[in-house]
Amino acid sequence: MQRSERARAWTVLALLVTAGLAGISEVRAQQQPQVYDIVIANGRVIDPESGLDAVRHVGIVENKIRAVSETPLRGRLVLDATGMVVAPGFIDLHAHGQTPENYRVQALDGVTTALELEVGTEDVDRWYAERGGKALINYGVSVGHIRVRMQVMGDSGAMLPSGPGASRVASPEEIERMKELLERGLKRGAVAVGFGVTYTPAATRWEILEMFRVAAKYGASAHIHVRGGADSLIGFEEAIAAGAITGTPVHIVHINSVSTSATPKTLQIVAEARARKLDITAEAYPYTAGMTEIQSALFDGWENQPDEWFGRLQWVETGERLTRESFRRYRSRGGMVILHNNTEDMVKLAIASPLTMIASDGHLENGKGHPRTAGTYSRVLGRYVREQKALSLTEALRKMSYMPAKRLEFRVPAMRDKGRIRPNADADIVVFDPNTIIDRATYQNPALPSAGMKYVLVNGVPVVREGRLDESQLQGRPVRALISEP
Repeated sequence: MQRSERARAWTVLALLVTAGLAGISEVRAQQQPQVYDIVIANGRVIDPESGLDAVRHVGIVENKIRAVSETPLRGRLVLDATGMVVAPGFIDLHAHGQTPENYRVQALDGVTTALELEVGTEDVDRWYAERGGKALINYGVSVGHIRVRMQVMGDSGAMLPSGPGASRVASPEEIERMKELLERGLKRGAVAVGFGVTYTPAATRWEILEMFRVAAKYGASAHIHVRGGADSLIGFEEAIAAGAITGTPVHIVHINSVSTSATPKTLQIVAEARARKLDITAEAYPYTAGMTEIQSALFDGWENQPDEWFGRLQWVETGERLTRESFRRYRSRGGMVILHNNTEDMVKLAIASPLTMIASDGHLENGKGHPRTAGTYSRVLGRYVREQKALSLTEALRKMSYMPAKRLEFRVPAMRDKGRIRPNADADIVVFDPNTIIDRATYQNPALPSAGMKYVLVNGVPVVREGRLDESQLQGRPVRALISEP
């Protein structure tokens, strides 16, 4: 072999050796254990999507879960979850109280995403702008038929209509204007379309169908408080028929409180509709009383009810039970009232049904309101899972996280990374003690936080640590559909 050929051969060999050593070094680097920003160690991880229920270690980098491991992980911050349940953060599809006061008690109840999808808003951009950078937990809103109708009809009511928005039939021109405003809200990224037909009794069935048609055009679900009255089945038939006619996914809010004693029948209706491939879902909250505005159309005609009816009402501000005289006085003034109108048997049936999700319908203002704002999720876990064994822990967590995420993910693709414990899912996580978790809020003290929630992470940052809230961590991000119009 000539010298020049030997030199070339040695050069090639050297390059191969160097490349091999580099490859070995790369393999060794890959095998070095990663250091995660946060590790949740030794917890019982329950993932409702995959069915995982085992002790695992969860590694988080920035706002994402990056590892779910059988073996320990290294982290800059390690949160010990020994003896605790680690689950996806709870997603509340029906949270009226979209303020820091409400976010605080919701976080302590394990809620990492709170969405106002029933009443909604008439101005999507303004609603999101008011909360940007100011929220402990994630937030989102629907464009609401109630609010749009109030705007078009010139109703000056607070949250709900108390004038023409409730009582006047809309003209064809007004219906067209409502459709335009709904469409504008959906183009600006509203999560869904909200309806409260019981609060807008003058809205004809044709008007509601027209609004459903707008929702269907944008792939938005209709979150509907069905039309009330002596026979609640009529409201279910209207909502399901509107969904079938237009192709709009239908989500019936608080099935327990709109159905009361008819809950077995309405659950059967929902099951039968689903069996025929209609996209119908429902939600429930774990309390026998509801809450609403006393000046709303829900109480139209109550002046003619028997005296004993008024004792079902509890004035939020003072806690007093009402009489015919105090009902008249407070109705002319306006404000929130609690309606004790259901039974524990009907609530338990709705909570345990595989058809329902859990949602709070919560709202607090200056410490006054309904205990469901602060206690819904812990009450289900403590009362209905642990104490009554009405449903399994895994099923309850599925109702609180995975099912709500699935309801929304067609229109809001970001929801595909919520409600799960898996790599690349959002690091919205709760860690709680299954043996002690319980609600503490009452009708007399509705803002009392729940007990047993050890850690709550929102977008990878603990906002609750060792059971204590860290109000400085404003980690909430907007949950919003894609914006299709500037």
